[in-house]
Amino acid sequence: MTEHPAQARFTAMEDGTAEDWQAIASHFSPFAKALPDRVLDHLRLLDGDYGGFPVDRLQHSLQTATRAHRAGESEDYVVTALLHDIGDTLGSYNHPDIAAAIVKPFVSEELHWITAQHGIFQGYYFFHHLGLDRDMREAFRGHPHFEATARFCELYDQAAFDPGYDSAPLDFFEPMVRRVMAAPRNSIYARAID
Repeated sequence: MTEHPAQARFTAMEDGTAEDWQAIASHFSPFAKALPDRVLDHLRLLDGDYGGFPVDRLQHSLQTATRAHRAGESEDYVVTALLHDIGDTLGSYNHPDIAAAIVKPFVSEELHWITAQHGIFQGYYFFHHLGLDRDMREAFRGHPHFEATARFCELYDQAAFDPGYDSAPLDFFEPMVRRVMAAPRNSIYARAID
């Protein structure tokens, strides 16, 4: 096995030393700083993926974010709107969970909850057409973020399937993604490494 500079030497974590963890920490910061690049690259994978919808998944994401931006929502809200369906390619059965995990370190608890629950709330607009209960979201009635999530779906998510809508391009949102993801609010790893 070739040893690289600033690389840990343990074969099991229980054998790691402070020197090993300093080596690992020295790699974390540059890797973490490149997260926006990986997120933007993954968003690009949604281009051309229609899944039967009137617009592809990238255009839906751009349209959702553009609508939120034009309505004057905060930058972290707009980035959340952009990323809310990023999990579609890897989490066909639980895409909100994937998107919520990505945004969690960077947004408020409310925006994280909106992202995590938007799938059930979005179901209000179509579940009944599939033989499901469109009111599944009612199980969350009384939650502090219920109304904010219903509002997100009503104003931005469910309305973002218009092929004629003039969405901003991904490049427009790139600086926002970079700013929002530059400073994690709540990450045990960021606190331990930085």
